[in-house]
Amino acid sequence: MNTRKRLSPEESRTAALVAARLLLIETGPQSVTLKAVAGRIGRTHANLLHHFGSASGLQKALAQHLAETVCDTIKDAVRASRAGLGSPREVVDLTFDAFDKEGAGALASWMLASGNEDALDPIIETIHELVDEIAPDEAGHEDNPRRLHEDTLTLVLLALGDALMGRALARSLGLPETAARDRAEQLLVSSLQRAAEPQPL
Repeated sequence: MNTRKRLSPEESRTAALVAARLLLIETGPQSVTLKAVAGRIGRTHANLLHHFGSASGLQKALAQHLAETVCDTIKDAVRASRAGLGSPREVVDLTFDAFDKEGAGALASWMLASGNEDALDPIIETIHELVDEIAPDEAGHEDNPRRLHEDTLTLVLLALGDALMGRALARSLGLPETAARDRAEQLLVSSLQRAAEPQPL
């Protein structure tokens, strides 16, 4: 008798993305296949094909899922930092961890190498939405309303680069493995200090 719980389409899709994320972290982006994810959640290959269309569709959905989860966390950290409850370093660490420990950097790199040229779209779009949501709070007291966009660009590029080759490069240059994170923290601290300075009337 089949006692497997019947999931709604949304529950099935969410379960697949959670399983895909665990596979990504545990064994790398090449293991995020429809067959592997289906096996992990006890569903059929055809079931996942119905939800995602293809392996690249699954990977793109995973990229979006990761981006949304990460941006929600970063948004909370930014708000806490502004309220004096957090620090710029926490924002930096969350961003870098998203691309490193959470696998977003490896996933994006592997998808691009596999010919999935729009692989970064979900990550880029979600980060853009995050910045646009935070930016109106900055506009009222910023001499440079684009500063948040510029800081975000630098932070994300540093995090992505660090995830792909940061530790090895830092070691070869005789720098601590946290060198890129340290520079990103300095950037944010400096930017926050500039934003807090009284603006000329």
